[in-house]
Amino acid sequence: MKKIMIFDFDGTLGDSELLITNTMLETIEKMGLPQRSRRECAATIGLPLAECFSSIIPMTDEKAEECADVYSEIFHRNNIPGAVPPFPNVIETLRTLHEKGVILTLASSRHHHSLAAFVDEMQLNDCISYMLGANDVTFPKPNGEPVTKTLERFSIAPADALVIGDTKFDILMGRNAGVETCGVTYGNGTKEELIAAGADCLIDGIQELLHLPHP
Repeated sequence: MKKIMIFDFDGTLGDSELLITNTMLETIEKMGLPQRSRRECAATIGLPLAECFSSIIPMTDEKAEECADVYSEIFHRNNIPGAVPPFPNVIETLRTLHEKGVILTLASSRHHHSLAAFVDEMQLNDCISYMLGANDVTFPKPNGEPVTKTLERFSIAPADALVIGDTKFDILMGRNAGVETCGVTYGNGTKEELIAAGADCLIDGIQELLHLPHP
């Protein structure tokens, strides 16, 4: 088992697709932008917030930042307690990994304060040793910086780490940092997308992390 596991949050630990896509669709409508489907919105999950909009609707960087601001306002209203439940077996698996001595960290495309709030709501503060949101790095996913910054924080070599995520952006982040990657098939990305991005392994449930072969 690896010394450190670096998890994505949305679509990997927390089932946030409905909340995110609802908020994106509301933002697009409020901004008077061309309509997009829920599936198109879901496909952007994992990108920095402004890029979620600019990747599916042609717009300037300034307009994308305006979308991000409006999204944040709507998200704050929509994000009631329980809006983002953990996926099955997430809490138990993370606690077991923590008890086994694995360092557990997060690398997310959402802002740090939002990420910390979800960790607090799920009562995982004692298990998660380190969190990086999009505003904690210069180059977010799919750049490898969130991973390399985490490894430097704990003085751990890439060979002793595993990145776990549900989209190609997570897999590419890990590969760009020279770290093995594990794609989860129950989140926002497709199995084909994860394979194409170069995932080293795929799991259908997070509890399977407890039984991965030793490197």
